[in-house]
Amino acid sequence: MPIEFASSPRSTVGLEWELMLADPVSGDLVGRAPELLRDLEHASADERHTVTGELLTNTIEVTSGIGSTVAAAVGDIAAAIASVRAATDPAGIELLSAGSHPFAQWYEQQVTDKTRYHSLIEKTQWWGRNMMIWGIHVHIGVEDRDKVMPIIGALSAYLPHLQALAASSPFWAGERTGYASNRALVFQQLPTAGLPWPLPDWASYESYLDDMIRTEVMADATEVRWDIRPAPRWGTIEVRACDGMSTLRELAAVAALTQVLVESFSRALDEGRTLPILAPWFHRENKWRTARYGLDAEVIVSPDGALRGVRDHLAEELERLAPIAADLGCATPFAGVGEILRDGASYERQVAVADAGGGDLHEVVAHLIREFRSGPETI
Repeated sequence: MPIEFASSPRSTVGLEWELMLADPVSGDLVGRAPELLRDLEHASADERHTVTGELLTNTIEVTSGIGSTVAAAVGDIAAAIASVRAATDPAGIELLSAGSHPFAQWYEQQVTDKTRYHSLIEKTQWWGRNMMIWGIHVHIGVEDRDKVMPIIGALSAYLPHLQALAASSPFWAGERTGYASNRALVFQQLPTAGLPWPLPDWASYESYLDDMIRTEVMADATEVRWDIRPAPRWGTIEVRACDGMSTLRELAAVAALTQVLVESFSRALDEGRTLPILAPWFHRENKWRTARYGLDAEVIVSPDGALRGVRDHLAEELERLAPIAADLGCATPFAGVGEILRDGASYERQVAVADAGGGDLHEVVAHLIREFRSGPETI
């Protein structure tokens, strides 16, 4: 079945960010998105950004327009958040973002009243009802459809690095999980979610979709929920592996790293080089390691099984990729990756707050609310 891939300018950036709605006193989630969205969606109709609902009524998603630079896309997100705050502040609702809420319970949440969401819950049952997860999606434009699957194959080796930088779900339903990103392992329980299949070219991707649709696994390409996937409608590669970033600055950093990596692989293809790939079993192990240990994980970085610490390997890659970041005009947000390595990721800050507060997860929520307004707090 032929799948058209939209025309998209090379290395453009689009961002999606899922935000939690919380009570400012208790810190618990509040399912008040439906009462806010009519006006918010109408207000964003003529803007570059959009504001929409999500699976649960405790969530609002903000989306950028197509940015020629990371800064342009992040500017759209900032404008979207400002519009949301104009509605939530008078309503007595706070905003925060992380891969999970530290203590909220799944059975107290309401599903948004849309057919596709009800169908998902009906199909996936307990796992679907447990999808109290929040993430970011980073879209990078690809100008040639034939580049898409090779780039996805090569970019998969950097999924653990991106996952570790964004890890922000160390707590789940009031429990300390011992994982930096518990969300990563929860989300992969959904059908068609998880790591991408190692498909070498676009024809193989079309064949995969044909099999999935013919056997009624999915209805169309939008139900491919891989950690990295083609987004044919937009002409992009979409990275979906990351927990919800706790601050706008960190979102910009991860977006810049993603943009630079895609551009680096695109340049290699232009030069006629074959992109490096790892065995699928290495990818699976790397995903688990960074979900568990975050930035302290050791990951497999080459086909011969060589191991490197995520922090050290990222530091080396930042130096190697810095000229491309300069070319793309994203040197400043790209440098934010180094700041995360130096100052700690959200999961580390959350655990530090919990430890300082005697394990009180309400303190962690208050911390996340402050960070979303003001930026990362020192740990």
